[in-house]
Amino acid sequence: MHITLLHSPDWNDYELLDSGDGLKLERFGPYRFVRPEAQAIWRRGLPQAAWREAHAVFRPTSEESGGHWEVKRKLPEKWTLDYKGLRFSVTTTPGRHLGVFPETAAHWDWYMQLIGEARRPVKVLNLFGYTGIATLAAAKAGAAVTHVDASKKSVTWARENQELSGLSEKPIRWIVDDTLKFVQREGRRGAKYDGIILDPPKFGRGPKGEVWEVYESLPILLDACQAVLSEKPLFLSLTMYAVRASAVHLYQTMREMMSPFGGSTEAGELVTREASKGRFLSHAVYARWGVSGVDNG
Repeated sequence: MHITLLHSPDWNDYELLDSGDGLKLERFGPYRFVRPEAQAIWRRGLPQAAWREAHAVFRPTSEESGGHWEVKRKLPEKWTLDYKGLRFSVTTTPGRHLGVFPETAAHWDWYMQLIGEARRPVKVLNLFGYTGIATLAAAKAGAAVTHVDASKKSVTWARENQELSGLSEKPIRWIVDDTLKFVQREGRRGAKYDGIILDPPKFGRGPKGEVWEVYESLPILLDACQAVLSEKPLFLSLTMYAVRASAVHLYQTMREMMSPFGGSTEAGELVTREASKGRFLSHAVYARWGVSGVDNG
């Protein structure tokens, strides 16, 4: 196998300006932010003056995702970004994120390409769908999408992004539910999907307090996903953040799971190329399986 570094060179509204000393300096639209980045163990490439231009700095606490934003320059409550016609709002959140993970745009491009080439109806299941940009990418390419997330707030945000993108007429089902329970119910109903997007958290809770712990829950979810795959699936992707997982392990899991369907599996890291010195910053490990849509028609 080959470990692939996936990055997204087509962004205009996002840029990793610099990184180092455990921090990263980013641009989201016209605004600049400083966020913690433990893996940036090198020295910063830009002078301190560039970092002082940040509109806000996230100050973490001892809790894993805890902290607060220190706003240093005037900043709107939310604003809109664009990626290849996909429009979505971003804002500072208590969990240090802004509503988009820019490095996953490499996946969005891949979904759109496979769906566009399929030349047949495609049904996609997006699990842990967050603010819905992958859902909108798949829908824009022509798929009917079922979007599942346990957070009502995230699903509401995703539906607002659907309106911003001008995709309100696209066939999207928005589901607020525990992901594992939903997929298991879909299996009992005989539902089938041609593409599945998985972006599970390390830990989470469903709307009724259901506990998600990735190492215990993910194998069960993958079994449930296998049961809802169509006879001729198009793709399956798995992206994992903030876990002690290796791309090698994800590759082996994905390859064994999808071996009955042919196709090909790849694995690696989602990275962003820094503007200041051209260094790659890794954000997540991934594995994905897919086939040529034309060949699988």
